[in-house]
Amino acid sequence: MIEIFHRLFNFDKTGELLQASFVHNALFAAAILGLLAGLLAPLIVTRGMTFAVHGTSELAFTGAAAALLFGANLRFGAIVGAVLASILFGLLGLRRGERDSVIGVILAFGLGLGVLMLALYHGRAANKFSLLTGSIVSVDPSGLALLAGSAIVVVAVLALAYRPLLFASADPDVAAARGVPVRALSLVFAVLIGLSTAMAVPVVGAILVLAVTVTPGAAAARVSSNPWVVTALSVLFAEVALVGGVILSLGPDLPISGYAATLVFLCYVGCRLVARYRGPAAVRTA
Repeated sequence: MIEIFHRLFNFDKTGELLQASFVHNALFAAAILGLLAGLLAPLIVTRGMTFAVHGTSELAFTGAAAALLFGANLRFGAIVGAVLASILFGLLGLRRGERDSVIGVILAFGLGLGVLMLALYHGRAANKFSLLTGSIVSVDPSGLALLAGSAIVVVAVLALAYRPLLFASADPDVAAARGVPVRALSLVFAVLIGLSTAMAVPVVGAILVLAVTVTPGAAAARVSSNPWVVTALSVLFAEVALVGGVILSLGPDLPISGYAATLVFLCYVGCRLVARYRGPAAVRTA
């Protein structure tokens, strides 16, 4: 047991590795992903799109697996897979009642296709594993530039459409009656999720994208009903999980995904305890 603990939290090399350029790239990437995940998570939770995020991450995995098989850029392949998936989810599953079944159908097909592509790939096994669990060494300068560019696009669109998105997320029927283009916003938001998910897959892996794109928003919503406070807390929790996950994973040389998922889960548990202590009335008036 002690040996396992020492393996998980071995900080002997952490200080030295923090000076390495690839770690700087990984920390910048984690900070950017934390911002994106934190901004999107409250809207994802409000709109009930958790399963859609899971489906998009799996299709980003499929796109990355195709890129790996055909020798293309992994991040570009993930973007293509995730954006195509998000467009399909947006076009075929606009009605809340049919959304889960549409996502399930596309998810099953895409995941099976991705597994087949990985089986056909005869390169390094580490490359296959990193698609599922993430790898900080996958963040090179070109990938960081692509990530930064995608983040600018996502943040710009959110800045322009945040208020109608929030309105359409909280009460789509009333928003539609007031003239808000709910269907168009649903498609735009789905594409934003696709871009952000595709950026996260090479770093945290397809399996645990859900942890950093949903849990921060779910945690923040436990302690406040003010959308600005919830968004700020969500960004904070996502940054703690991703940047902290990178730092904790350095010494043991283990995937970031387990550390990031644990940190954000602790944030969620802490928020639930705070909400229980303060009571429901305090949360409503926060």
